[in-house]
Amino acid sequence: MRILIVGATGTIGSAVGAALRGRHDLVLASQQKSPEAVDIMDPASIRALFARIGRVDAVVNAAGRAAFKPFSELTDADLDFSLRSKLMGQVNLFRLALDSIADNGSFTFTAGYLARHPIRGSAAGSLVNAALEGFGRAAALEAPRGIRVNVVSPSWITETLQKLGRPLTGGMPAAAVAQAYVRSVEGGETGQVIEPTA
Repeated sequence: MRILIVGATGTIGSAVGAALRGRHDLVLASQQKSPEAVDIMDPASIRALFARIGRVDAVVNAAGRAAFKPFSELTDADLDFSLRSKLMGQVNLFRLALDSIADNGSFTFTAGYLARHPIRGSAAGSLVNAALEGFGRAAALEAPRGIRVNVVSPSWITETLQKLGRPLTGGMPAAAVAQAYVRSVEGGETGQVIEPTA
């Protein structure tokens, strides 16, 4: 399969690439530092990406960020960024990818643990992650030509916790999380929220 990985230079995207490499033809894209540049917050950038790369069998998105701070401190800009990046960035990537995904291909969104297990400071992240889980389920009902749609919703990533200097309790290595993306791409499921397991 020819698989586009968006966010390919990030912690999760790199692990997904490593898990799929060797069995598939990978097209790697990220906002910076990868063969194909794309900004998922800019629909024109997404359109330009698909004009360059053409047909793919699957799209995996591991890009998108949300603000993390107490609700009382969230600004208009924080909420706008979170919605435009992690939520609408992925929604627009899916919408604009459809014509380039082969029949019976797949699209995989990335949500996260905070959709179901919010903590203090996660209001923006919980908002967009929960919205992505709902959108992914709904999009699977209407995706054309047998295209499957799933959402991977990982817990904290061990490597990210290490970078932040936080306790590793509850974290999962990126390589283990990547197996949920492999399941989404290579399996037959659709309309699922896949929670990685170690």
